[in-house]
Amino acid sequence: MKYERISRALFLERPNRFIAYAELNGKKETIHVKNTGRCAELLRPGAVIYVQESDNPERKTKWDLIAVEKETGRGKRLINMDSQIPNRVVQEWIEAGNLFPDVSLVRPETTYGNSRFDLYVEAGDRKIFIEVKGVTLEEDGVCRFPDAPSDRAVKHLEELIRAKKEGYETYVFFVIQMKGVSYFTPNTDTHPAFAEALRRAKEAGVEILAYDCNVTPDSIVVSEPVDAVLYSPQMKETVQPLVEWFRENQRDLPWRKRMDAYRVWISEIMLQQTRVEAVKPYYERFLKELPDVKALAEVPEDRLLKLWEGLGYYNRARNLKEAACQIMEKYGGRFPETYEEIRGLKGIGNYTAGAVSSFVYGVRKPAVDGNVLRVVTRITADWSDITKAGTRTKVEREVEEVIPAEAAGDFNQSLIELGAIVCVPNGEPKCGICPVSGICLAHAQGRETEFPVKAKKKARRIEKRTILVFRDNEKTAVRKRPDTGLLAGLYEFPGTEGHLKQPEVVRYAKSLGLMPIRVKKLGSAKHIFSHVEWHMVGYEVIVDELEKNVRDQGAAPGEILFAELRELKEHYPMPSAFEAYMPDVL
Repeated sequence: MKYERISRALFLERPNRFIAYAELNGKKETIHVKNTGRCAELLRPGAVIYVQESDNPERKTKWDLIAVEKETGRGKRLINMDSQIPNRVVQEWIEAGNLFPDVSLVRPETTYGNSRFDLYVEAGDRKIFIEVKGVTLEEDGVCRFPDAPSDRAVKHLEELIRAKKEGYETYVFFVIQMKGVSYFTPNTDTHPAFAEALRRAKEAGVEILAYDCNVTPDSIVVSEPVDAVLYSPQMKETVQPLVEWFRENQRDLPWRKRMDAYRVWISEIMLQQTRVEAVKPYYERFLKELPDVKALAEVPEDRLLKLWEGLGYYNRARNLKEAACQIMEKYGGRFPETYEEIRGLKGIGNYTAGAVSSFVYGVRKPAVDGNVLRVVTRITADWSDITKAGTRTKVEREVEEVIPAEAAGDFNQSLIELGAIVCVPNGEPKCGICPVSGICLAHAQGRETEFPVKAKKKARRIEKRTILVFRDNEKTAVRKRPDTGLLAGLYEFPGTEGHLKQPEVVRYAKSLGLMPIRVKKLGSAKHIFSHVEWHMVGYEVIVDELEKNVRDQGAAPGEILFAELRELKEHYPMPSAFEAYMPDVL
């Protein structure tokens, strides 16, 4: 868009929304202000402005305000202030083949329902409504809209949502009437209802675009896309310092030595609810025996569970094998590369799909675990309960929209790493060494330890159990648990509900067809599951004629079988719930 008859002037004052006074060619002139917004940060006495002389000699006000030079910490920034120009600029840009290469129609000011949208576009079979918003409010490189409450703008967004539901493509196009800004964000302070409506529009499928412009005193042209940050400007500000910090301070972990999808996948499943140091030996052992997808798909389940022994959550191991079989059948053994394909594998949720796809393939998808929930809710001072699914969804959106295309994996890992070693739970976070403490709202408020907010968990159910270690001189009794339910398909020492006394243990042994010779109490132990606690007492029971009930490997669930100590170590996956009684066996 090109202007004619442009002159340079000095701004003096603005007595009302519609006019300003300026010094032009040594004279005080009255200037028509097209932009009726506040613009106080732009129109300061002495500011250089650019005005256009009207081509209508009969007009009372001879001049229109077009642009202003704004003083910034980085020098002067030229900002186009013509509120009537953004629609024309976008129309010209689209007609030139931008955004929709096969465009056949661009029509301005088109009625829809109770609104008029700025542009209606047809491109092939596509029918598109576009609402254009000019943006002149800038501070420290961040642009915001609106600069004053605008119920009309909210109404436009609601109409775009309705049009989207009726099958139209819909866009909001923010024209940043300047060059060199960092990002765009809705002005939550000035008009929170607009910010919320813009987020609703995005979630309803309305495309949100922001482009800066090349601006001269006599022209303005759409230039480059600008990030639109709808959810959390604080998170946007963390990107560069976090990525730089991670690249300098990341821990030396075995799964980071080679960013292979299979290795990352295995490590992420193992790390769920388990400490890094505890996982390392399991990871090395697992990869040594099952180095690739094919080996995992083919391993017998009992051997897989034995390799997993001690990590808990054994269904995760089963899901790994099932997912490996999916990869073999559907992808020929090659690990899929898109977020959606990875997310479709058995046992993989949003976090793991985001981790693998971003760490390995650079996909801009979030990987939000407990560490990230804690970090983000502290940075944003978010009082939402993190145990609710809606909070996780909100955090995923806040992270996803700021993930840098050139460092998706490093940014996701930086959030996880920060939560693991700096922004720690259950105590004082190490704010003194945090690379984003100056951005963190919780730190600014001195309330770091109050985040994240988490609803009190329901008390676990207490179950009393008696564990019986039946032995003779060579073998020990174990049995396989049912294929469904708690610790499904694993092996355990025989036992029963309740806390038995020694005479009751003798009677119980005899009911199994075993003849006790000596009974020794082993003491008590406790094991915590997510929803239940086992409070256990144990007995070592030396029995006679153990072999009369011997079973080969593969006994049906619930049947007692007897194994030598070497077999227990090598072949029978025993959950850590029985760890307190293992030393007495092994």
